Parts: sequence; C-alpha cells; structure tokens
Amino acid sequence: MMSPPISGSISSSPILPQPLNPESNIVTINVGGHLFQTTKQTLALAGSRSLLSTISDSSQSVVPFIDRDPDLFSVIISLLRTGYLPSKAKAFDLQDLISESQFYGVESLLINSLSNPSQFEAFNLEKSLILPLNGRDSPSTIATTPFGSLHVAHGGKITSFDWSLQRKTTILTQFSVIDSLLALSPSLAAAGATDFSGLQILNLQTGQVKSILNWENVTRSSSTVQAIGASSELLFTSFESGRRNSNSIMIYDLQTFNPVNEIARNEIYGAEIDSAIPATMLKWVAGYNLLMASGSHSGPSGVQGNIKFWDIRSGNIAWEVKEKVDCFSDMTLCENLSAIFKIGVSSGEVYSADLRKLGDGNPWVCLGDRTKVMNGKKVGVGGKIESYGNQVFCSREGGSIELWSEVTVGNGGNKEGGLGLEERVFRKNLMGRMKDLGGGKVMKLGFGGNKMFVIRKDEQCVEVWKSSGKGFWDAL
Repeated sequence: MMSPPISGSISSSPILPQPLNPESNIVTINVGGHLFQTTKQTLALAGSRSLLSTISDSSQSVVPFIDRDPDLFSVIISLLRTGYLPSKAKAFDLQDLISESQFYGVESLLINSLSNPSQFEAFNLEKSLILPLNGRDSPSTIATTPFGSLHVAHGGKITSFDWSLQRKTTILTQFSVIDSLLALSPSLAAAGATDFSGLQILNLQTGQVKSILNWENVTRSSSTVQAIGASSELLFTSFESGRRNSNSIMIYDLQTFNPVNEIARNEIYGAEIDSAIPATMLKWVAGYNLLMASGSHSGPSGVQGNIKFWDIRSGNIAWEVKEKVDCFSDMTLCENLSAIFKIGVSSGEVYSADLRKLGDGNPWVCLGDRTKVMNGKKVGVGGKIESYGNQVFCSREGGSIELWSEVTVGNGGNKEGGLGLEERVFRKNLMGRMKDLGGGKVMKLGFGGNKMFVIRKDEQCVEVWKSSGKGFWDAL
C-alpha cells in the first residue's frame, strides 16, 4: 500500500490555522480541507499500526493534512468514537467505506460493526442474497470464518468471498472434488478429499499450496482425508489409508504444520466393525479440552457408528457413545447448550444428549413427537444439522430449514441454580418467509458473523440468510 499523503501545512482553503499546543490531548487533523478535532485516546483505538494512531503518537506542532474525502472520514472517526457506524453511513457505498477503512487501517473495526456474531438473530433470518458460482459444478462443501468470510468448494475450485460478500476470488486446485474444507484464516484454508492423498494447506489468494500433510500408514498406501478440525493452536486431520484397512487422527501445530501427536490409530483385521470406522467429523470442545470424533458405517446389520471424546494429551477416550439403534445421519455439538444433537438415520427424528449426562446409559432424548415409525426406509438419510450460538438448525425432508431452540419450563433447578437436566425442552420453528420454505435438498449449512449460508443439491450458488431490517446494507 502506498504511503498516505501527509504534509505539515494546511492546504489553501478558507480554514485558518489555529494555535497548537503540543502538550494538549486534543488532536487537529485536516482532511481534504476540513478540520477535525478529536482526542489522542480516540485515535489510539485505531490500533498501533494505523495511520491515525501514528498521528496521535506524534507531537503536534503543525496540523497534518490528509488528502482524502472528509465526508467518509467523518464516518471513520464516528466509528472510532463509538464502535458503531452512524446513521449517515447509509448514504455511502459500502465498498467506498471498506476502501477508506483499509486506507486508515481500521477495517477490523468496520467488520466488527457490520458482521459481528453478536448481531446474529436466529428468529429473524430471511433469505437475502444468492451468490452465483462460476462453472457447472455444484458446491460440495463450504467453510466460514468467525466474521463472515466464505469459502466454497465446487468441483476442483475454491471460490472465496470476503466478509462483505462484495469481492470474490477463485482458485483451481489439484483435487477433482473437495470433500473437506476448513478456513484457517480469511486467506488460508485446509482442503482434502476422500479420493486424493494428503491434506493441502492452500493460499486462497494465489492458489499456492503452502504445505501437504500426509499420514504414514502400515501399508504405505495413500492417505485420504476424511475430516478436518482445529482449535486455536492445533490442526486435526482424520486420515484413512488408500486400502481402507487403517485410519488415524493426526494432530499438527497450526502455525508450523509440524506433527504434534497421533491418536485413534486403528489397524483393521477381520470383521472388527468399530475399528473400521474412520472419523468423518472432528470438533474441538474447548470447554472440556477434548476432541470430538464421530463416524458411521453401513453394513449388513444396518448403520452403526460411534462418537468419541478424546483427551489429545494422553490419547485416551474420555467419553464414548456407541450408535447401534437409529444411528446418526448427521450430528453436531453445541458448547453453549452443553449438548450434542443428531438426526436419526432410520426415524429422521432430532435427538439431543446432554454432555453432562454422557455415560449414564442411553443419553439420547427425542425432541420430536416420537410418532415416526422405523420401518427400515431410513428416512433420515441426507439430513443435515448444525449449531450456532445457542441455536440448532437442521434440514430433513422437503428442503425446509428448522430452528430448534431451548425453552425454560417449570421451576426446578439444580444446585448451581440452573435448569434441571431432566427439564430441558426444545421447540421447533420453520425458518424464513413463506416464499423461503422448501427448495432443493440441503447439502450443507454454514455460519459466520451475522449470516447463515446454505448450499443445495445441483444448484450452482450459495444462499445467504441474514436478519431482516437490521443494520446497514441488509441486502448483503
């Protein structure tokens, strides 16, 4: 980025120079011929690397001049003062504000004010935008960042949208189809496939492969990726050998991508169904300092699976849930609710299991009306379920999206003063307006910032759902 045009004198304008006190806490800045006054503390909120913070640190003997739009600067200075955009910001194009925030080095504050997870309102979501994708390939998976950047895998390509969804870039990878994708940052992702050896760390701006991570298995065959997960410091990858007779979970340092540990290594002999199931979902459970790994297998006796919670330091299993009756078609974990949720593959019902009660026999509680009959048709196949914040979202038959929320009932409580475990009740709501109901089969739900993203079968686009009538530029 070019250095900003700053000089020590005021440009020719009707504004007259004012006496300056270098010891004063008040800072005067001339932006495009208009004088602005604020405090050093306000400018310091821009961050140590920003232009405005540099001005606040200097001893002011003259008024610095910045050759930029003063109207846009007035929005930036209001953002610094309050953390929010003023109502007059609606008069400007969003891209102009983004460019100006990047110039002053305060884009992170703009992102926080417009795409913050705290602004997510589950009950007020509506389908607000369709993001078209280039080419003929439908999306296979998506990945998001906490403030709403989106990465979409379609065929062997990855298309990335920035947090504002205003800018997109597409790169071509070595994969024919990408099955697993995890955003490590707005410009870096981990990608893998079930038919291609190795986990690739990709620069999403240049398409460069930064690193390739492989697992050395006994048969020295290829190592395909079944799932990816991450904590704040570690990267987790579930591998299966190309011959499908061994699997493992590798743990890498998230900064260097050097291997740290290996857990859940299985060498498959005979008909040992449990060891034949590689983990197809990985999620770090920060509150318990455990890694959740789940997988399922369809065989002559039906669909069986397991959900394991691993202590990654010792390599031991802390909790395990074996799925032999109405195994999960899909499942998710919500730390805020201290629960795991699943869609039963046979019944199609939604179930929950309280994390605080795992190990006490069958942990699952049916959230539906239990009227569905398991007749061997596996009506839950293809169901998708995800959690975000304190809410659970799922799609089953018909393509509609359901919102499941916990409601408080009764007066009972536990010793901590919270709701008694036996009194947890969840209620279902259909999401969106009437015109939003239905649609093609949902293949993936994703969340980032104040948005929900949906991809559907055989559709070359991504749906964006956002709270209606809230904030600025709601059409994003």
